Amino acid sequence: MNGITRGDVNEEWAHSGYVAAGDFVFLNYCVGNIGRSVEEQVEGALDHMEDRLKELGMTLENVVKVDALFRDVWNIPIMEKVFKRRFKGTYPARKTISTDFAHVGGPEGLEFQLDGIAYRGS
Repeated sequence: MNGITRGDVNEEWAHSGYVAAGDFVFLNYCVGNIGRSVEEQVEGALDHMEDRLKELGMTLENVVKVDALFRDVWNIPIMEKVFKRRFKGTYPARKTISTDFAHVGGPEGLEFQLDGIAYRGS
C-alpha cells in the first residue's frame, strides 16, 4: 500500500478533489464549463477528471468506475456520445443519478457532475 494522498483540497467546501489510497484514486466533484450546454459540461467534467489524474501520472484509461450526476437524466445519450469519443472503448462501470444540484447558478448552471474511481496498481 502506498499511503494516502489528498489533492485539490477545497477548504471552503471541506472536501478533497481526489484521494489516492493504495492502488485506488477516488475522484470527487469533477465539473467544467458550468452554464454551457450539457455536452460541453460533460467534456469539461472529463477534462477536470483528466487533469487530476495527470497529477498522479494516470489517464482516463485508469478509470474503472464513475457516478454520473445529471440535473436531467434524459441527457444520458449526450454523455454516452462524449464517453465513446473520450474513453475509446475502455469504458468504466457506470451509475447514473438524477439530482437537483445545490450550486451557484441554479437550474441554469450546473447540469452534470462526474465522480469516479481509478486504479493505479500494476
